Amino acid sequence: MLKARVAVFVSGGGTNLQALLDAQAAGKIPSGEIVLVVSSSPAAYALTRAEKAGVPAVVCSRKELGSQEAFEAAILEKLEAYEIDIIVLAGFMSILSRDFTDRYPERMLNVHPSLIPAFCGQGYYGLRVHEAALARGVKVTGATVHFVNEIPDGGRILLQKAVPVQDGDTPEVLQRRVMEQAEWILLPQATELVCAQLVKGENQ
Repeated sequence: MLKARVAVFVSGGGTNLQALLDAQAAGKIPSGEIVLVVSSSPAAYALTRAEKAGVPAVVCSRKELGSQEAFEAAILEKLEAYEIDIIVLAGFMSILSRDFTDRYPERMLNVHPSLIPAFCGQGYYGLRVHEAALARGVKVTGATVHFVNEIPDGGRILLQKAVPVQDGDTPEVLQRRVMEQAEWILLPQATELVCAQLVKGENQ
């Protein structure tokens, strides 16, 4: 069976990458295959996870490449070399330009640790999202998988899952619960959804 070729973009520990790799190993992404990991940081533990899973990984550092244009050109070169169909942002901390995102319309996914439109957009990432949710006193938070466009967290929503906020939660505790109960479930589901649509379209 033809499979969509997936690249996962990472910047840090790679827990969402691990969720994708585990889901793939368990047969939960039958329409796609993770064939490349792209990291914006040479120090990302996600690179070790990729190596352990036998997935090729490359580092494209904006700091080292010197400009947004050079950074994006380096990434595109790798994507073309690996014939990538779909991109999954899994804790990728670099904003990509419209020129980049327009090349993969509705073929770039991101997971955000809140129920968009709450606590999203520029500046809302990582623990900041959970700190804001707790500061506001919300009783329910969650995660959202959406398509990526030039607006941070602005693309069309694919999947959402609610997660309860509990008394005494710290940002770290809430972050872990949102990952376990929403992010790690939704991201593989959404990846399979988009891969399946692409494969179906190419087979017609």
